[in-house]
Amino acid sequence: MADTPIPRPLRPFAGPLESLYKAELARRSKRFDEGRGVVTIDRPVISVGNLSVGGTGKTPMVAKIAVWLLDAGHRPVIAMRGYRARNGISDEAAEYHARFGSAVPVVAQPDRLEGLLRLFATDPAVDVVILDDGFQHRRIARQMDIVLIDATRDPFEDRCLPAGRLREPVGALSRATDIVLTHTEHADNAEPLSQRLTPIAGPPVWAEHAWASLAVRTPEKDETRPVDWLKGRNVLPVCAIGHPGAFLDTVRRVTGQPPAAEPIVLRDHDPYRGGTIRRIIRAAAGADAIVTTEKDWSKLARVPQSRWPCPVIRPRLEIRLTRGGEGLRGRVLGIASTRIG
Repeated sequence: MADTPIPRPLRPFAGPLESLYKAELARRSKRFDEGRGVVTIDRPVISVGNLSVGGTGKTPMVAKIAVWLLDAGHRPVIAMRGYRARNGISDEAAEYHARFGSAVPVVAQPDRLEGLLRLFATDPAVDVVILDDGFQHRRIARQMDIVLIDATRDPFEDRCLPAGRLREPVGALSRATDIVLTHTEHADNAEPLSQRLTPIAGPPVWAEHAWASLAVRTPEKDETRPVDWLKGRNVLPVCAIGHPGAFLDTVRRVTGQPPAAEPIVLRDHDPYRGGTIRRIIRAAAGADAIVTTEKDWSKLARVPQSRWPCPVIRPRLEIRLTRGGEGLRGRVLGIASTRIG
């Protein structure tokens, strides 16, 4: 059976449940394909989504598109569902707020259309919408549908939920205007996978995930350090993300040695309650640093600095487009300048 998020006791039922899931998908897709329930707004819409559950790099890709648009003089808004929001702000929304401040408004609520219309009434300068995780959420019509695929997880070898990790069958990629292969730096099969995807939506763009710098939190101050500052240090990796393998591999590669203690890997969007914080503090005793992600830091930052036994480091992640990037940028800017309606 394909890698599946379903609990082990329920796995014998995965096949029948997958059939029911796919039947419901087909019903919904037919409705949207016919245009029923789809709303076209008066701004260009660029969707960034994926085919599977788990981390594919949507947040850094959305951020890169937002930077392209800002640099070209646009006023973009990022619209998302606000999954597992805490105090009204989800992990990803907190990342966008930290990076862009007021330069890029963020709408984070289950009814994205309602949130966008409310924003347009108060901020008419917004001229382009970026949908974060929009591929399966088709109520809002879009002019560009970018789908990210983790190159280390071949979708042709996977199955739909709950038997596998696919949100939709691979055939759904025919709706995509662009495919981006992410984590290509960790994949041995990126080239053959790229060739299989090309007939569906054209040659995929290739992307690598890289650490640009380190944000270091100590009891005294916040600092920015180069990535090689971690070389040779004993660190404790901590994360609650959809695809922890790439993060842990990069920690090992950057430090050049095994972690100081067993990495703490939690379920995606873990709330980091008090017991978990105490567990991290105990595990970090004797470590040179705790290394976590920006997404996790949005919750860990509430812990008083004095409680941490060592510096807390989060890499500043960037996505680097190594093949086809300029073409994708040109298409994004072209769509952003299109008049709708």
